[in-house]
Amino acid sequence: MQQKVRHIREQLLSDNWYTLKKYTFELQRSDGSWQEQSREAYDRGNGAVILLYHRRKQTVVLTRQFRFPIFINGHDGFLIEAAAGLLDNASPEARIIAEAQEETGYTVRNVEKVMEAYMSPGSVTEKLFFFIAEYSDDDRQHAGGGLEEEGEDIEVLEWPLNQALAAIRSGEIVDAKTIMLLQHLALKIQFEEKKQ
Repeated sequence: MQQKVRHIREQLLSDNWYTLKKYTFELQRSDGSWQEQSREAYDRGNGAVILLYHRRKQTVVLTRQFRFPIFINGHDGFLIEAAAGLLDNASPEARIIAEAQEETGYTVRNVEKVMEAYMSPGSVTEKLFFFIAEYSDDDRQHAGGGLEEEGEDIEVLEWPLNQALAAIRSGEIVDAKTIMLLQHLALKIQFEEKKQ
C-alpha cells in the first residue's frame, strides 16, 4: 500500500502521568494532494479487559471505582466496569489474569479472547484486548479491591446478567468496554441456547 502519511514531526507536551505529544504531519487526500495537519495523541500503552461470568447462576462480576475524568464531565465519577488494566509489558492473557485477581479476587485460568479494539482513536493510542472467562464460587481467593499503592479502592459487584444488561439501557452502566463485553456475552449465550 502506498504511504499516505509523510514528514511526521513530534513535540512532547507532557510526560507527567503518561505521554502527550503533538504531531504535525502531511496526509495524502483522496484527490492525491498533500495536506499538513496537527493532532495531539495520548499514549498510555495498551490494555486488556475481562468479563467474568458464571454460566449456571447467569451472573457476571463487575467493579465500581472512582474515575476522575468522567467526574469532571458531569458523572458522579463512580463507574461500573469490567476488570481492566494496562499491559505493562506483559502479554494480554497474563496481564488480564493478574488484573482479574487483583481487582475482583477471582482466580481465572481459561480466558477466551473476544476481540481487539481502539476505544478512542481520535486522541488515544491505546488498543484494548477483550476477554471473557467463566468463574465459580470456589475461584474467589480474596476480596479483591485492587492495589492501594495504585490508588485503587474497588468495589466488587456480582450481578445477574439481566440486571447488567438493564443497567446499560437505564444508563447506570456507561463504560464502553463493559457494554461491549456484556452485549457479546448476551449474544454468545443466546447463540449457544439456539444450538441446543
